[in-house]
Amino acid sequence: MKQKITLIGFGTVAQGLCEILLSKRNELKKNYNYEFDIVAISDIKYGTVFNPSGLNIRNVLNDIQKNGKFTKNTYEWDAIETIKKSNANVVCELAYTNLVNGQPAINHCKTALSLKKHVVTSNKGPAVFAYKKLSSLAKKNGVKFLIEGTVMSGTPVLNLARGPLAGCRINSVKGILNGTTNFILTKMEEGLSYQNALEEAKKLGYAEADPTNDVEGLDAKAKVTILANVLMGINLKFDNVQCEGITKLTLNDIEEAKRKNSRWKLIASIEKNGDEIKASVKPELIPLTHPLAQVMGSTNAITFDTDLLGELTVIGKGAGKTETGFAILSDLLSIHLSKNKNLY
Repeated sequence: MKQKITLIGFGTVAQGLCEILLSKRNELKKNYNYEFDIVAISDIKYGTVFNPSGLNIRNVLNDIQKNGKFTKNTYEWDAIETIKKSNANVVCELAYTNLVNGQPAINHCKTALSLKKHVVTSNKGPAVFAYKKLSSLAKKNGVKFLIEGTVMSGTPVLNLARGPLAGCRINSVKGILNGTTNFILTKMEEGLSYQNALEEAKKLGYAEADPTNDVEGLDAKAKVTILANVLMGINLKFDNVQCEGITKLTLNDIEEAKRKNSRWKLIASIEKNGDEIKASVKPELIPLTHPLAQVMGSTNAITFDTDLLGELTVIGKGAGKTETGFAILSDLLSIHLSKNKNLY
């Protein structure tokens, strides 16, 4: 069955997904019998477009490059109307992330799931503030709520833990879950001040104009919350995660770490010991012998401590247009393959 897809938000991730789908259309058909149409897109900046038979995505991409908005097949619909009125069976919620209360993305997801439409998102808001409710709603309506792209972009974390690691109990999680801060700390090891390292991160596109969510640890705090709730069965609230960023680290701290054969890393961690839960995001001195100490630049990494395999570390890119676009694709394929089990 062909997937009919609605995109809510048409920023970097959505455009990355579209480029992947266009370039791999024939390959996806050949290898997985996967066919799709993007039937609607709603974006607060560009407007809304809809064609029940499928939009010409190349033309849509060219349209916003040339005109800065959608000019063909346009409708005066907001995101909720687009979800309700389009003939999509899958909604990709790719709007902006709100780490105050998760809105309006939570309402987008709730609306789609209530209409028995699958939801795929890389938006941390719904995953942080409403994961259990949205997952329950999806189960009730016989659809899926998939969020692989919320933690390490396209590097498989959630799918790995729930798939190949099924049967292992995860006792703790420890990781570098923010590429911006890891890049800054790498540059500080090379001798740049915090401020100069931050400016370089901005120039390279690793840091936003307002880098607060990254450097104060809020982005990693959201990911800790997701990991706890999704993988460890912990009902962890965002506000209950201890959080400290990297803004107080100095070059003297970096040099002192070198003398101790260690490195400073912004570490997101969750430990579960019986009923006791410890969850935090904070700078930690990591011995050079630990795999996380060798993760440099904008790369992310996560170490699972399991009962059957011991420690397992996964390293990969944690952000990026193509990488996060791939995360969305992997969830779309998961929906498709679950309905066509003979294709596994």
